[in-house]
Amino acid sequence: MDKLPPSSPFQPSDFAETHPGLSLLRLAALLAEGSEADEETLDMMFEQMEVGALDGLAPADIWAEFSRGLMGPRPGTMVKALRECGVLEQIFPEISAVFGVPQITDSTDEIDLGALLVAALDEAGRRAAPLEVRAALLLMHAGKSDSPREHLPVHYRHIERAIPRIAAACDRYDVPERCRDLALLALHECERVQRASPVRAGPLAAMLDRTGAFRDPDLFEALMLVATCNYFGHGGRAGETHPKVDLLRAARDACAGIEGDDIAVARAQAIASAFKSERWADA
Repeated sequence: MDKLPPSSPFQPSDFAETHPGLSLLRLAALLAEGSEADEETLDMMFEQMEVGALDGLAPADIWAEFSRGLMGPRPGTMVKALRECGVLEQIFPEISAVFGVPQITDSTDEIDLGALLVAALDEAGRRAAPLEVRAALLLMHAGKSDSPREHLPVHYRHIERAIPRIAAACDRYDVPERCRDLALLALHECERVQRASPVRAGPLAAMLDRTGAFRDPDLFEALMLVATCNYFGHGGRAGETHPKVDLLRAARDACAGIEGDDIAVARAQAIASAFKSERWADA
């Protein structure tokens, strides 16, 4: 390992580890710098995995290297390579399983969930998103891998299936609590963001409350970034902002300064006034 990109944060000495699993994962993390893995590299990674390079590697070391790559400018490239060489199935079987599974889009077309995940992660890299946003994008589809075939590409009751899988993945690697919290919030709310409507002010006010818009603005903005990266991960979208995220931020701003009794009703009325909606009380 003597040729690295000029801007790479890695040095050749980073690969001189006593445990071959660390070198394998560090090579994968290097791919998040933007280079697609060629067949020779993927074959080498597969062979190392097959001979047990990851055996005995501490979960903390696995997460340290994986999260290092997850914070790269193109983390989706790393995840794609890990999946193609079989390593992703070893370290994150919940994520590997979503590749090849169809997901419906808002245009009724379908997209491969794995391709969506890769593209959304790369969008997060482009936007310099924090670790919890990237972890949420990685984990929030975990319940869709075994959706009933008769319902595809709709994922009936995937939330119930995803909750224990997200918990298991986070427990396995002692993933930071903020990552777990955002992944679970995105699981419950990201698809609702896509369905947000200016003519339903009551549900908008309730969503803002659930997602921390008033009590935890940083968490709310992190969720909005997850939704934005997921939105542009579908491809073919123009612009830099997600229109439904713009809607939710405008609704939040309409509620500024509201206090006192019946605050939920007052917020819904403020949103209805801002959007000139008469259906503010719809649930």
